[in-house]
Amino acid sequence: MVIVQALLQALASAFDMLWEVLWPLALGFILSAVIQSLVSRSAVAHTLGSDSPRSLGLATLFGAASSSCSYAAVAIARSLFLKGASFPAAMVFEFASTNLVFELGLILLILLGWPFLGAEFAGGVLMIVILALLFRWTLRPPLIEAARRQAQRGLRGRMEGHAAMDMSVPDGPFWRRLLSGRGLTAVSHNFWMDVTSVWTDIGLGLLIAGALAAWVPASFWQGFFLTSHPVLSQVWGPMIGPLISLLSFVCSVGNVPLAAVLWNGGISFGGVIAFIFADLIIIPIVNIYRKYYGGRMALYLLVVSYAAMALAGLLIGLLFQLLGLVPTHHPVVVLVTGPTLNYTSVLNVIFLGIMALMGWRFLRTGGLAMLRMMERPAEEHGHQDHATHQDGGELTPGDATPHHRGH
Repeated sequence: MVIVQALLQALASAFDMLWEVLWPLALGFILSAVIQSLVSRSAVAHTLGSDSPRSLGLATLFGAASSSCSYAAVAIARSLFLKGASFPAAMVFEFASTNLVFELGLILLILLGWPFLGAEFAGGVLMIVILALLFRWTLRPPLIEAARRQAQRGLRGRMEGHAAMDMSVPDGPFWRRLLSGRGLTAVSHNFWMDVTSVWTDIGLGLLIAGALAAWVPASFWQGFFLTSHPVLSQVWGPMIGPLISLLSFVCSVGNVPLAAVLWNGGISFGGVIAFIFADLIIIPIVNIYRKYYGGRMALYLLVVSYAAMALAGLLIGLLFQLLGLVPTHHPVVVLVTGPTLNYTSVLNVIFLGIMALMGWRFLRTGGLAMLRMMERPAEEHGHQDHATHQDGGELTPGDATPHHRGH
């Protein structure tokens, strides 16, 4: 009976967090889907051919407007690299697409508050600057060439089909493209493709966070995060945060609920930020780096990424501490209260309705066929490449293929 009660308590905590972040998640995915539907990925690759500040700046902007799925971001980065983007620009795109996206910011705002939102985005830019400098100082052409040869072998990771698909509608004015039949269908496809990409990570993150919140006593966290040593904890948090993330196997926006639990337990402000940054060095993704770019480059990316994450977390934590913007530790509201009839519940109902409408359009326009291709490499459905069919301005099942052109 005690075990059952503990499980129910963990599940209840997970559901409370899901209910709190449902509408911001949906809104973030909708905004991301709109941008993906109007910006061609091939056009992106052509602007990232060097590691100049301009290219890296564009990579950051394009990444921030992309999908938040970590596995898809890694696959897209390899695709951009093979299409002509420089390796540093491809990596900057990858990091921006998981650390500077809309849905991540909205969830941080709802669960932890605006200081964490500000620190995540300011720290994300700082981390990218540090990463770019580390690439410039330490990344050598022979290692890049070895990585390119390995990438050309085409070994599979995850979300290969996701990386190959480009459902943008590039021709015409913004609103005409967005409100056209093809535009609305592309938005619904991109939306559900992104949701399907990350739902396992979100679910796993919520379940782990619920279990930790329900089962691990506060005294353990306080000792582990050295809360009785304020100065030492400021350094320890950013150092240990990425390592906890690495071992959690949770990536993308799914690690935000875990971050709330860690903050509840006493990790430093900078430690929370460094933990959130580290979704791209979890063990499964490091293994994908090995397949994509070889063992030496995988190890290199792990080391420089960890250094950039920890240093950015430490610096942004100290900066916010200096500015008096770090909130005091207190229980995260969603971890101690359940759903009530408030604005969150009303917005959740509204966005569930919007999701249902997009789901209806998604199913009517070949969405299921597209989902079946998401985990398949592009060459397995390359015979459908560039196929474009129009039916009253809408995409048909034949359009659920990679590299759509806006004919």
